[in-house]
Amino acid sequence: MKRLLLAALLLGLPVMAQNTQSTPPEQVQKLVSLKYADPQSVAVLLRVFGLDSIQLDNHLKVISLSGTKARVASAEEAIKQLDVPSAAQKNIELTVYFVVGSDQPGMGGNPVPAEIQPVVTQLKTTFPFKVYALLDVLSLRARSGAGAETSGQLNGSAKLTAFSVRSASVDGDGSNIRLEHLHAGVRNLVSLGDPAKKQYVDTGISTDVVDVKEGQKLVIGRSSLDGPEKALFLVLVAKTIN
Repeated sequence: MKRLLLAALLLGLPVMAQNTQSTPPEQVQKLVSLKYADPQSVAVLLRVFGLDSIQLDNHLKVISLSGTKARVASAEEAIKQLDVPSAAQKNIELTVYFVVGSDQPGMGGNPVPAEIQPVVTQLKTTFPFKVYALLDVLSLRARSGAGAETSGQLNGSAKLTAFSVRSASVDGDGSNIRLEHLHAGVRNLVSLGDPAKKQYVDTGISTDVVDVKEGQKLVIGRSSLDGPEKALFLVLVAKTIN
């Protein structure tokens, strides 16, 4: 009788083990707030944890994690290690000068400031327009590893100037600044045939990557403005601020 009972118990053990292994792991969802790190950069690194879902909001600086309890816990621990103040993180100040060249003497604008006058002198050797003038100046400050944008309105017109970068970073010694997905230009409000229907047409320059030295005055491009008789030049100056 004891042998039969022991055999029955032994036969039942694999079944019990199999039922335990087939139990699905607990699924959880967590919303994690960031203080210092860029959510988009952190989300890319979290892919190695094999989570079911990673969603982020750059404006609110939060990341939503979804997956097994163990994997979400590991991802949370990684975020704690990444979301810390970094001594290497710096503020990057960017200034873009909107310079217009034209053969029309009365085109308006302001005199070219002294700090970029040497750049305009070089432009004249390649693009011999009769007149060069300053249309606008825009400045923005971006955190290393993040982006920023700004805009302005030209006096007495429906034109807007715009300047944005998706990401700005500094190399190890701080001598080189890399800007990714930079755009700067003029938005002109135009009619679509019906005076009641208008939209902004963007005239400007976009580039995927720009490398600029600290304090360098760099011409990042040329674009036509209000027709071929005018040209828009963008002069960029970048510097780091601790």
